[in-house]
Amino acid sequence: MFSGLVAALGEVRALRRRGRGAVVEVRCAFSAEPLAAGESVAVQGVCLTVVAPDGEGFSADLSPETLSRTTLGTLRPGAKVNLERSLRLDSRIGGHIVLGHVDATTSVVAVLPGDGFQAVRFALPGAVAGEVALKGSVALDGVSLTVAALGEGWFDVALIPTTISGTTLGKLGPGDKVNLETDVLAKYVRRALGGQRRDLESLLSGLSDETD
Repeated sequence: MFSGLVAALGEVRALRRRGRGAVVEVRCAFSAEPLAAGESVAVQGVCLTVVAPDGEGFSADLSPETLSRTTLGTLRPGAKVNLERSLRLDSRIGGHIVLGHVDATTSVVAVLPGDGFQAVRFALPGAVAGEVALKGSVALDGVSLTVAALGEGWFDVALIPTTISGTTLGKLGPGDKVNLETDVLAKYVRRALGGQRRDLESLLSGLSDETD
C-alpha cells in the first residue's frame, strides 16, 4: 500500500522483453535504508516487486497484465519515473490510500499554466467514470491528487510547484498518457451498489440532502 507521495525520481536503465512479459531496470537513490529483494515499490503508480536490488537501483518483472493495462511497456532508457516505497504501519498517510493497481490509462487533454501552478485536464474513461467524484482523490502516475473539476468525459487536477518540479507530471503535454487509479473507497461503494455506473458525486450529494 502507498500514499501517492512520490519519494524520488528514478531513471529507466533498460526495458527488456521476456516472452510476453518484460523486465525493467531502474536507477534510483532513496535516502533511507537500501531496497531489499521482495520489497514493493510503486513505479509510475504501478506496484512492482523488487527482484534484484543493487547499489544503483533495482530490477522488477512486468507481467503481461501490467504491460496491457499500464504505460510501463512504453518506457525507454533515460525516461524519468515516479517512485514510492510501500508504507510502513507507523507511517503518516499524507496523500490517500493508493494500492498501485492501475484501473486505466488516460491522456492529457490540455495543460493550462498559471503563476507557478498548472491545471491539467485529463480524459475520463467511461469504465471508471463512476468512481471519480469532485473533490475526491485520484492517483496519476502514482501521484495523489484532488479532482478540481469534473465534466462529461473529463476531469481536472491542479499541480502545485512542488508536484511540478518533483514528479514527472510537470513535463506532461497534450496527448501524453498516464496511469490512473481511482480511490479504493469509491470502488467498494460502487460494488456495494451492485456495480452500477452511478456517479459518486450525485450519491454523496443525495446523502448530504438527507442529513440536512
